[in-house]
Amino acid sequence: TPMTIDAKYWTEAQATGGGRNGVAKLASGMLTVTMASPKELGGSGAGHNPEELFALGYAACYLGAMRFAASSEKLGTVPEDATVTAHVGIGPRSEGGFGLKVKLVVALPGLERDVAEKIVERGHFICPYSNATHGNIEVETELA
Repeated sequence: TPMTIDAKYWTEAQATGGGRNGVAKLASGMLTVTMASPKELGGSGAGHNPEELFALGYAACYLGAMRFAASSEKLGTVPEDATVTAHVGIGPRSEGGFGLKVKLVVALPGLERDVAEKIVERGHFICPYSNATHGNIEVETELA
C-alpha cells in the first residue's frame, strides 16, 4: 500500500513550447528558465534542461536532509562547509524509454568517517528526493 503524504507545501510550474526546448516557469514568477536539450542529446545546449534542475533540487534537498537527520537523531553536527554535488545522467533504458542515474558526492569535512557514513545513510531516509527515487533509479552515494 502506498504511503500517505500530508503535503504541507505545494509549488506550481508550467512548461510551454517543446518541453525540453521551450520555457519553464514558476507560477510565483520568481524563476523562468529557457529550456534546451543538451548537445549530447542532439540539442543546441543553449539553455537548461530538466536534469540540471533535478540535480540542483536533489543536491539542496539532500544536504538539508542530512542536517535534519544529524540534528534530530543527535548523530553529530554537519559542518557549515559541507557540500553535496549531484551528478545526474540520462540515457535510454534497456526496456525502452529513458531513465536517470544519480551520483551524490558528499563532503563532510572534519567529521569522523563512521559518523559521516551514518549521517549520509540517515539523510537518504529523510530526503523526499531519495524516497521518490528509491527502487526506481540507481542512486550512488560517495563520501568524499
